[in-house]
Amino acid sequence: MWRRRVADKVNAMLYSPLFLTCFFVAAAALAWWRTGIERQSGQTWESLIGRLKDCHGRELSPQFLWREGLSMGPDETWHRLGGPRGLWSLYRNACVMMEMAEFAARHTGVEPEIVEALRCNAMQIRLYVVTALVQCVLQQANDGVQVQAFRAASVYTGMAARMADLLRTHALVELPQFVAAM
Repeated sequence: MWRRRVADKVNAMLYSPLFLTCFFVAAAALAWWRTGIERQSGQTWESLIGRLKDCHGRELSPQFLWREGLSMGPDETWHRLGGPRGLWSLYRNACVMMEMAEFAARHTGVEPEIVEALRCNAMQIRLYVVTALVQCVLQQANDGVQVQAFRAASVYTGMAARMADLLRTHALVELPQFVAAM
């Protein structure tokens, strides 16, 4: 008798909406993880560099890709980035450059400290961009948005310079394509 009650409870649990939702979420997460692994195995320098978007980097600094830092204030940086679209390009490019660093670590033996520094830069850029975009939606591009965009662009120029240096050291053949894409 008690086995029958336990079996009924287990059957009821298996068909409950909460259980089914958890099952489908777990299945979707597993599928997403698997496609990421497959995409990672098919990466090349060309495919990674091809994913970079133009974010007006050359307009941010005269020494873009060779030296870190900006040569203008937050207001001008915001206008040269092109507003929210430019910020989103910074966000996407930071993710791609992080993947490039991890690719280099897997295939050319880049020091883990360099990869970790680039990962930290990418996270900072993402945080500044998301904060700026939320502020932009809520407050319509005030000074706070421009300051966040300036911070993101400042970290981005440093990250791009470090990535160019990494390519110069470990994948010199790919450097011209990287410079052209940026």
